[in-house]
Amino acid sequence: GQLLPQTGTLAYLGPPEVAGVDLAVKEINEAGGVLGQDVEVTHADSSDADHAEVATQSVTDLLSQDVQVIIGAASSSVTLNVIDDITGAEVVQISPANTATSLSGYSDFYFRTAPPDTVQGSALGNLITGDGHSNIGILVFNDDYGTSLRDVVKETVEATGATVVYGNPGEEFDPAASSFATDVTALMATNPDAVVVLAFEQTKQIIPELAAAGVDPSTIYMVDGNTADYSADFEPGTLEGAQGTIPGAFPSDEFQARLKEVDANLTDYAYGPESYDATILAALAAVKGGATDGPTIQANLAAVSGADGGEECSTFADCVELLDG
Repeated sequence: GQLLPQTGTLAYLGPPEVAGVDLAVKEINEAGGVLGQDVEVTHADSSDADHAEVATQSVTDLLSQDVQVIIGAASSSVTLNVIDDITGAEVVQISPANTATSLSGYSDFYFRTAPPDTVQGSALGNLITGDGHSNIGILVFNDDYGTSLRDVVKETVEATGATVVYGNPGEEFDPAASSFATDVTALMATNPDAVVVLAFEQTKQIIPELAAAGVDPSTIYMVDGNTADYSADFEPGTLEGAQGTIPGAFPSDEFQARLKEVDANLTDYAYGPESYDATILAALAAVKGGATDGPTIQANLAAVSGADGGEECSTFADCVELLDG
């Protein structure tokens, strides 16, 4: 089962994630499938946290079809809405993109191939202070993803002696608001020398407000939730010099070409490698355990991902050969 965003504020993350799963399924089946049978994938929409009913219905549909593994969701908040239904049914859930620290160790049936916010938040905080900034303003939406990441960034920059002048707990904005002008005004009143934007689609409204307030774009920092293509939304130069972080692997040219074999229209690749790995690992766990039920896959996932050491392999076929040996 595939629970990835086809609609909503994270829909731009969907194509590379879906391509990652589909490429893995293609390569698994070309190598003989899992225990002699082809892998079948059922696509379902996760949408976003503002449309929670979409993911809930999708999970109900996937579970009714007896899926053994669900790849997704992309959003940590969406996962927190459905994880109990999935893992309670002893179905393995592997997210390629969840980063909320609250999901670490949540369930024995929950896994992820993306690093948690403790990693990205630390990297972002060190990037900002390394650039010489000491008064940092954070525009953060009231969402598990945003607040979790904010907390780590705050802890990281304050450890270096810098100050978070805005965006502390209690200063989050409503993700469903129609305007963010008041939030930008409150931010600017604290005279930040760097601005972090922790948001999704709201970024399209926030950036023009920051530009109108005279913020130098080279002092703006973004994250995986909003490092998207804004060429159709902003005037050229609006984000010149802005920086951001995306946790995870940046795919090689060779892997990008393989992803394009299943989706020729791909332009972004965020979390494509993580989606591919999640699918391959689930299949290898079934091979190692000799069965395709959720508990068997759950029991073998750690081993096939290297938790017990072992020999590295780079294709499904090569990994199966090692398991057979």
